Formats: sequence, C-alpha cells, structure tokens
Amino acid sequence: MAAHTWEAIAASIAHAIGEPFLADSANPIGGGCINRGFHLKGHGRDFFVKLNAASALAMFEAEAAGLREIAATSTVRVPLPVCTGSDPERAWLALEYLPLSSDGQHAMAALGERLAALHRVTSATFGWTRGNTIGSTLQVNTPLPEWSEFWVHRRLGYQLDLADRSGHRGVLQRKGELLLQRVPSLLAGHRPAASLVHGDLWGGNAAAIAGEPVIFDPAVYYGDREVDLAMTRLFGGFPSEFYSAYENAWPLEHGHRERRDLYNLYHVLNHLNLFGGGYLRQALQMIDRLLAAA
Repeated sequence: MAAHTWEAIAASIAHAIGEPFLADSANPIGGGCINRGFHLKGHGRDFFVKLNAASALAMFEAEAAGLREIAATSTVRVPLPVCTGSDPERAWLALEYLPLSSDGQHAMAALGERLAALHRVTSATFGWTRGNTIGSTLQVNTPLPEWSEFWVHRRLGYQLDLADRSGHRGVLQRKGELLLQRVPSLLAGHRPAASLVHGDLWGGNAAAIAGEPVIFDPAVYYGDREVDLAMTRLFGGFPSEFYSAYENAWPLEHGHRERRDLYNLYHVLNHLNLFGGGYLRQALQMIDRLLAAA
C-alpha cells in the first residue's frame, strides 16, 4: 500500500474525529473476499479500515449509511462509521475498531432478541433511500409498495438478468422466468411489514464483544424480516439459542420454511454472478423445488 494513501486516510480520520491522527501501524485482518481490511493504530486510537479500488467509494458510502441506519434504532450493535474517502488509487471506509470474538450462547441468544427488535422498525414501502451492494453486486432498492413485486423486480429478476449477461442462459433463464411468474402465488396471503433488515446476515457477519452481539457488513433495506432469518441458515446456520430467542421475541408467520428457498435463491444467484458456475446447480435445484410448490 502506497504511503500517500495511508497519509490520506489518516487525514480523513483526523478531520472526522476533530483531532490530530497519525497512523503508527496498519495490520492486515483477513476474512473478506471483496475488500482488504486493516487494524489501523495511532495516537492511542484504533480503527478498522476497509480498502478497495477508488471506484468503490459509493459502495463504502452506502455501507456507512446502512450502519448508521441500524445504529439509529438502538437495537443491535454495529461498528460505527468514522469516515469514507478516496484518492486516485484507493477508496476507504474507516470504522470504530471492535475486538470481536466468536459468538457464545449468551451473545447469540441476545442477537436473536435484538434482531427481532431491529425488524420491528418499519417503513411504508419496501426498499431504501439509496442503492447499495450485496457483496460487490449492485443492490437496487428503489421503493415499491408491494412485497412480491419488489422481490420479482428488485431481487430475483435483477440477479437473473445479471446471470443472462454473464452467459448463464438456457435452462436457468427458462426456469427463472417461470418462477418470476409464480412468485405472487408463492407469496399469496403473506403480507409482511417492511422491516429494516441487515440484508446479508450469515455467520461471517455476526460476532460478539464482551458477550454483546455485533453485526456488520450490512446490505440494508426495508423488506420481509424473514429474509434475514432465511439467510442465517444458508451457510451452516446459527446456534439454536439464536432461533429460540428470536421466536420468543417475535414468532415467525406460518409458511416461513416454505419461503426460505425463495429468499435464499437471491443470494445463491448472487454467488453465481460473483464467483461462477459452481452455484448453478444449487440455484436450479432451488428453483425446481419452488416451481413444484407453486
């Protein structure tokens, strides 16, 4: 990393916190596949800094806005954004540094309760005030009043269009188009509130600090709260304490298990578009199950 970029980041942080800041060290932190992460130290202060190409500035600005949206609810803790910025080579997002640990049973139970509280924050329409990203893929959040319409046009249909442009045509597009036509019947009778959702809630985006749950790397919007619960089960699942605590706080509605594939298909299609054909078979299997149930 060029020295002038770290100098620019330090100046950006200093401006944001209103006091001098010079970086003494920047230690890489692993775990991400989209951005590079660093633990930045200096002047007795610690920050977590994400870096990407300069063109990623809008992505970081949207992530910071999403973190502020969640933080404003005073429900579940997130790392607070400090500043965003860019130079000709790099864009950055600086966050408060939290020494995260693995999730204990107590923290995961608390996360279930607090996620239910987050979901009780609602909007009149589905979507958000701005677009953001899911991974590095644009996530379109232009509001719509009906949930099934939003899921067809802003989520599944958008990912299928991306897959078509990436060369995933043929059977995926034929079955995908049929599924889009049947989404209203799959969601018939389901009238969810437009809840504030994390939007990318898998095990890698949740941890704890001193027993307090923390979530991060959001892709926020206002949607069916079940999208968050569905995704927690996509890559291995959360501990049972999490689900029990959520259900105790706000029981899920009838049919949520049947809707799980419909909501997780969005993420599987996104992984197909980001990482390639290894996810094609999984996407087709999910579509087949959904078509059989429609």
